[in-house]
Amino acid sequence: MRDRFSHHPAALSGAVAAGLSRRAFAGLATAGLIAALCPALAPAHALAGEIEKDELKFGFIKLTDMAPLAIAYEKHFFEDEGLYVTLEPQANWKVLLDRTISGELDGAHMLAGQPLGATIGIGTKAHIVTAFSMDLNGNGITVSNSVWEEMKKHIPLGPDGKPQHPISAAALKPVIDQYRAEGKPFNMGMVFPVSTHNYELRYWLAAGGINPGYYSPDDITGTISAQALLSVTPPPQMPATLEAGTISGYCVGEPWNQQAVAKGIGVPVITDYEIWKNNPEKVFGVTEEWAEKYPNTHIAVVKALIRAAMWLDENNNANRAEAVKILAKPEYVGADAQVIANSMTGTFEYEKGDKREVPDFNVFFRYYANYPYYSDAIWYLTQMRRWGQVAGAEPDSWYDQVARSVYKPEIFMKAAEALIAEGKASKADFPFGSDGYRAPQKEFIDGVTYDARKPNDYLAQFPIGLKGNETVTSAGVTGG
Repeated sequence: MRDRFSHHPAALSGAVAAGLSRRAFAGLATAGLIAALCPALAPAHALAGEIEKDELKFGFIKLTDMAPLAIAYEKHFFEDEGLYVTLEPQANWKVLLDRTISGELDGAHMLAGQPLGATIGIGTKAHIVTAFSMDLNGNGITVSNSVWEEMKKHIPLGPDGKPQHPISAAALKPVIDQYRAEGKPFNMGMVFPVSTHNYELRYWLAAGGINPGYYSPDDITGTISAQALLSVTPPPQMPATLEAGTISGYCVGEPWNQQAVAKGIGVPVITDYEIWKNNPEKVFGVTEEWAEKYPNTHIAVVKALIRAAMWLDENNNANRAEAVKILAKPEYVGADAQVIANSMTGTFEYEKGDKREVPDFNVFFRYYANYPYYSDAIWYLTQMRRWGQVAGAEPDSWYDQVARSVYKPEIFMKAAEALIAEGKASKADFPFGSDGYRAPQKEFIDGVTYDARKPNDYLAQFPIGLKGNETVTSAGVTGG
């Protein structure tokens, strides 16, 4: 474990001169007494509220959007808060969630739907909260080369002879219809039942007239009435699973779409930025019990993560090249740096050689990316209802109550205020005065407007998906 005081030599030598061991000195840091030895180097948390736990282990999945954790570690932002942090990659999202619930992990890089799904009892039941949204955008949908060749027949070309974007799933529908006519299933991968990827893939398919299937209390496969069969595949295994022919396409975060291009085995057809502009993606999650037991530690962690997010986006993404080198390390994402750079530095390659500017493919700080909006939470809850994971109708008030029980903007703002007081951030960088709701959002691929204050009205707009009092049985959708 890195000595967190290795970059404070003056403080350390002062402690040694006072006859203290290195570990004893760390204990003084925890007690907020460094100021007695070297006031200029006193951790900010000692002034704002004493941290309750200084040794922490955080989990993550090997994706580029875990970057705030890696940067907070590598740039000593955790250490600046007096925290010893160990970062540990996890095998899959379920293992990550289970280890957070059990206390083996203090917190983790999570799918935005995981704290919500766990809290309302989809799969594992546990109250998880988040005070920090890690990023916006960052996902793509990739299909196999053979599927792409068939899709291209139904995609208009631009003046440059390249496919026009965004590409609608309507171009995939004839391919799926042909599979079904031949008695073959059309299989696609996503990373977890409550993942952004599952909901984005379903949204794109349904917008193109393809039913991605429903969940029911008795059938959690999500394939009832499905025209495309979606199943779980861990992110790093997506390209190999596609190459093996087990699936014909997938939705995943980077670098695993660009990896398919690099390997020549598939073609990304659309990014989530094109499905829903500046959509929320990952969050940093902890159990409610942990948050209540270690409130000042929680604020300190969020402070470090905010600084990391600022660093990732500052000066028009000037630090991204360095970030790519860090993420390419085997202890983080462990993919080829050039593959990671394809998306992290503001471009995205679709068909081989068709590289386009997508400056906001990965957003870590701008557009108030880190603020945990209730409206973001409610969008995920509407998708859980739309596809049957929430089995019955719920009033609009239920969506608001669940969002408030999981998303904690008040903790985020305490961290922001501390950074502003320390001169490390500007007040203009944070949405002071927000009630937690964004204005109605219109930038979706199907043109449907999302108003989080009226979730049931929102659901009623979709031709495919549950609405009103509809429920799902093994025979399909019933009621109304």
